[in-house]
Amino acid sequence: MSDKQYVIFKLDKEEYAIDINNVNEISEYVECTKVPNAPSFINGIINYRGNVVPVVNLREKFELPFSEVSENTRIIIFVMKGKQIGILVDDASQVITINDKNIEEAPSIIVNTEEKFISGIGKVDNRMIIILDMENLLNEEEKNAVDRMKI
Repeated sequence: MSDKQYVIFKLDKEEYAIDINNVNEISEYVECTKVPNAPSFINGIINYRGNVVPVVNLREKFELPFSEVSENTRIIIFVMKGKQIGILVDDASQVITINDKNIEEAPSIIVNTEEKFISGIGKVDNRMIIILDMENLLNEEEKNAVDRMKI
């Protein structure tokens, strides 16, 4: 068994985790520039170190209720298939280590066969943390929609 480090972030009241090796940076919220005809799950684009980066609104993607931006709102930058992507989250301020023995496979009832972005459930103390597979965060149709944005 091995230990891995994860960036923990919140959406609504739930905690999610991303393998720290997938994260380029956690940025404070910056206003997104809206892009005409962008998919509904894309908040817009930001200038990240000279690169144009689309920002995915995870609340929209996960069908969670709308929430106003707060001082804790963050954008997590990661790379998916060679392209930088940002995800908008309510809060991201913790890195924790989870041993593989404390990670269970996601129950089949919560894993859609077309969208396999949940790689497991981490159990840390009394917390249940949903671990995301960032390569599969967007399904093929969504990846194609982002590619069609020509950014």
